[in-house]
Amino acid sequence: MSGGGDTALIEAWLDGLWAERGLARNTLAAYGADLRGFARWLRDRGLDLGRAGTAQVQDYLAERARTRASPRSSARLLSSLRSFYRFHLRNGTLGADPTALIQAPRLGRPLPKTLSESEVEALLGAPDTDTPLGLRDRTMLEVLYATGMRVSELTGLRMSQLNLRQGWVRITGKGNKERLIPLGEEAGHWLERFLRRARGTILAARPCEHVFPTARGGPMTRQGFWKIIKRHAAAAGIRQPISPHTLRHAFATHLLNHGADLRAVQMLLGHADLSTTQIYTHVARARLQALHARHHPRG
Repeated sequence: MSGGGDTALIEAWLDGLWAERGLARNTLAAYGADLRGFARWLRDRGLDLGRAGTAQVQDYLAERARTRASPRSSARLLSSLRSFYRFHLRNGTLGADPTALIQAPRLGRPLPKTLSESEVEALLGAPDTDTPLGLRDRTMLEVLYATGMRVSELTGLRMSQLNLRQGWVRITGKGNKERLIPLGEEAGHWLERFLRRARGTILAARPCEHVFPTARGGPMTRQGFWKIIKRHAAAAGIRQPISPHTLRHAFATHLLNHGADLRAVQMLLGHADLSTTQIYTHVARARLQALHARHHPRG
């Protein structure tokens, strides 16, 4: 098959993708570039897309790995090749799929975005605590950072879940699993202050079981709290994108940085599987490496 034959096969496949899945132009262009790159590599070896075997696909992936192509890029390439060969196998234009026995490269989970301890301090200090709503916002941020609870758990928190005398909060997480989380002195202080000085003013005698009501007296939504945290992050001078989940990541990372046990962090976060929590060890390890390089005489 000539180079023109490869081009026709690629174009037919891209047309099929557009018709079947309605992919964006940029996505189609990326897929097309993947196949054209492989076709050029094959042509240099006297082959074409129709005569490529499993060995050629493996060699091509290995060569890309030697040139430091990322696992994510290689995974997308293999996905493109699979799609191409399955399309033509289904349509009868090609007789074999050389990707059938090849496993995709394992992708590491992306590291969660977090904040430094100084950025957290700036964020916590951003709300105006002389106002009832500002005091509510500060308390919500303090509780979120002190407990690492999910934002849905924070906005859904009810008065019956608090035990300020003993300094605990009872959370019902995913799968209706309950966990007790210590509040810590600082978050406990802000909760007591908020409940004593601001919550009643916000509610204005309206009934509400939720700890943190809105100005209208009802429970807050996750989207509503996201807007609040975004506003205070801007006031604190935090330039990176931030979400309520960022403080949950900061909670876990900072605990590990200060020597907490991974299984204890797992219990506090409410992760069913330790492997979910282990991603934070990468964050902590990166910080330890940076500290070692900065402070050790032979770093």
